[in-house]
Amino acid sequence: MSRQRPVKIRRPQTRTAFWVHQILVVGSTVVGAWAAWSSSLAILHVIYDFVVDRLKIGDPTAGFNGANALSKSAIVLLGAMFGAYAMNLVIDRFDRFLDRWDKMEVGERVTIVLGSFAGIVEALPVYVLLKSLDISNFDAAVAFMLMIFGFAVLSVYVLRSLDDMLPWQRRRPGRKSGIKILDTNLFIDGRISEVAKYGFLEGQLYVPQFVLDELQYLADSHDTMKRQRGRRGLEVLKQLKAELPVEVATYDRHAPDKSEPVDSRLVRLAQALGADIVTNDFNLNRVARLQDVRVLNINDLALALRTNIMPQEALSLLISREGNQAGQGVGYLEDGTMVVVDGGKPHMGEMVDVMVTQVIQTERGKMVFAEIEEGQKKTTGRRVH
Repeated sequence: MSRQRPVKIRRPQTRTAFWVHQILVVGSTVVGAWAAWSSSLAILHVIYDFVVDRLKIGDPTAGFNGANALSKSAIVLLGAMFGAYAMNLVIDRFDRFLDRWDKMEVGERVTIVLGSFAGIVEALPVYVLLKSLDISNFDAAVAFMLMIFGFAVLSVYVLRSLDDMLPWQRRRPGRKSGIKILDTNLFIDGRISEVAKYGFLEGQLYVPQFVLDELQYLADSHDTMKRQRGRRGLEVLKQLKAELPVEVATYDRHAPDKSEPVDSRLVRLAQALGADIVTNDFNLNRVARLQDVRVLNINDLALALRTNIMPQEALSLLISREGNQAGQGVGYLEDGTMVVVDGGKPHMGEMVDVMVTQVIQTERGKMVFAEIEEGQKKTTGRRVH
């Protein structure tokens, strides 16, 4: 199964924005056509030299003298098309930047603005040095713009690496973003789609790219069992995205180290975002809680919804198999809870009445122990094959 790419949701365009877009495109088309007309002779000479030199057609010493209205019109048309395409590309990139800017936290915006300002300040001394040299103003301006870009990128990178120390990035203890980070095992398990669909998970659902990569790796595995698990996980994720808003890979910069295990990156990401981790993995649950990250374990939800059984309660159940200890039998309640029945082995395949003697709650679920009620008659029930 191929990797499912997140769907891009574009911002709605207002009437004013539409007309501004059209005016910019028309203006860029005119500018492109004018620039092509002004340099049409030079462009035609370049094309002629290329054809003569590469394709060995014509006399290289004759020079080009075939410029006419038709050839110039073709160059103008190409210039107009290039101008319109270039402006559409710029508007598209700017629109995507605004989408990302809207999703950024205030601290991240402050980091980018300060980093850009630092880039300008750092580039000024180098620009003054270049002006003192014997170079043209155009070359100095181009070099200055490149240096601003380079220093700004470097400054933003340095500031991001110091997120934990910056006052506008540090989070207060207990602050929550409302983001729910979904673990790989949830999609393999499959129950998360039902839990989320019925409203038991509030806030924004987020899937890191490395979780998606792990599912893709399993789906491409040569091992049949792993491949089935991976494909099931991708199918559950696809179904979840079709029914609910799920964001993918937007915040992965907070856990950039690809050499880290997936569980460690999930915890680091949750700490950086103030988010919760949703999982059914026992070990991830323990590790995250040790680092003060809130964990929502769907196994805990499933256990909480099971029938509440108390000692001395009478039950009727089918003894389906032999227990581990001598004379024991094992049966199951409707919700899947296993009941170990002392003296139940002789009644395998039969419906019996039992009395609960003990209920032990463990981190993995309930263990129910019972014994055959006194005077239990041996009745033939549905035999388990």
